[in-house]
Amino acid sequence: MNTAANGNRQGVISTLSSAPSADGVWLGLRPVATLWVADVPVPEGALACVVVQGGVVQWVGPQAQVPTAFAALPRFDGQGAIATPGLVDCHTHLVYGGQRANEFAMRLAGATYEEVAKAGGGIVSSVRATREATEDELFALAVPRLQALLDEGVCAIEIKSGYGLALEHERKQLRVARRLGEALGVTVRTTFLGAHALPPEYAGRSQDYIDLVCHEMLPALAAEGLVDAVDVFCERIAFTLAETEQVFQAAQKLGIPVKLHAEQLSDMGGAALAARYGALSCDHIEHLSADGIAAMKAAGTVAVLLPGAYYTLRDTHLPPIAQLRDAGVPMAVSTDHNPGTSPALSLLLMANMACTLFRLTVPEALAGITTHAARALGLQHTHGLIASGRPANFVLWPVGEAAELAYWLGHKPACTIVRQGRIHGVLP
Repeated sequence: MNTAANGNRQGVISTLSSAPSADGVWLGLRPVATLWVADVPVPEGALACVVVQGGVVQWVGPQAQVPTAFAALPRFDGQGAIATPGLVDCHTHLVYGGQRANEFAMRLAGATYEEVAKAGGGIVSSVRATREATEDELFALAVPRLQALLDEGVCAIEIKSGYGLALEHERKQLRVARRLGEALGVTVRTTFLGAHALPPEYAGRSQDYIDLVCHEMLPALAAEGLVDAVDVFCERIAFTLAETEQVFQAAQKLGIPVKLHAEQLSDMGGAALAARYGALSCDHIEHLSADGIAAMKAAGTVAVLLPGAYYTLRDTHLPPIAQLRDAGVPMAVSTDHNPGTSPALSLLLMANMACTLFRLTVPEALAGITTHAARALGLQHTHGLIASGRPANFVLWPVGEAAELAYWLGHKPACTIVRQGRIHGVLP
């Protein structure tokens, strides 16, 4: 234990800028081999060490071989905790107004996703509530949602727009996403999802709306530095393949990477299209075809699995997990937090559901919420692994084995979280 922190032992650390520095030698750690890149190999069964200096990991290896150059740094005793990279939630719609519990009841009564949307529910319901909310109101609503994820070890997160569907309201969502990252000290990647649904004022004028997205909304928001990636909902109830490609072309001209809500309800061929544009990820993919898998493999596109939406919608059409595995397509796992189809605020629960519903192995699930999730956000060089030269983002778990992270339901271990070089959660 760092003697300077004795007074905080077993205390909860602030999640804001007052959180103490993680600079020091972190001893007594048990590594998850597939999620560590050690400077010196750690013998099987040996305890490991992570050295943090200036908020950056400087050395990883056996605790018995810590270089003498770090002798003056404070010591932290991990007390045999399992150590993983910080978790990455790579697909969320975290900023929105209102909620849609009534739709949950409608689906229980037998309504389909498409029937709910046609009845005035679905995405356009959240659009109304989001448009009515101020930026400060949206921020206040989103803070506890994000905090719940951070308390569980999330160190990087994607937040999409798509509930504004007009320039001023899409801007409002993206500005809130940026504010959340700054206020809570977490890496936030923003994704412009203007092509999420057709707003009511554009009913019957889909092409006009796509023109607005491509020629006015996206250029303006990109110029304001609010867009890290661009996404589209390509589906029968949303946008066609041709309309999706128009948005991708607009993003390409601006040098912005793309992602896609692909093959959730039907096989639209969206994954193959997204792969042609070098998409970071294709998400949902329950109806992904063999051609789509091959295209994603060739492009290095990540498959993002969203078991929360699969569960909430009571879907029965499984994503092609075995085929993705055989093809070597990396599989990420995310909460897809949104008010309509995945009101989930636990990435560990999603790891469990990916194992139980989709038959992922525990190592696949853990890679899915760390390494592959980071890649799905273009953060593979800074997040998702414990390795020298990366910002200090890692979590110490007081569990007996790594499989427990995907085993427990509803259990939130009192973990120590190092996020952006600061200590959060319970000190070891």
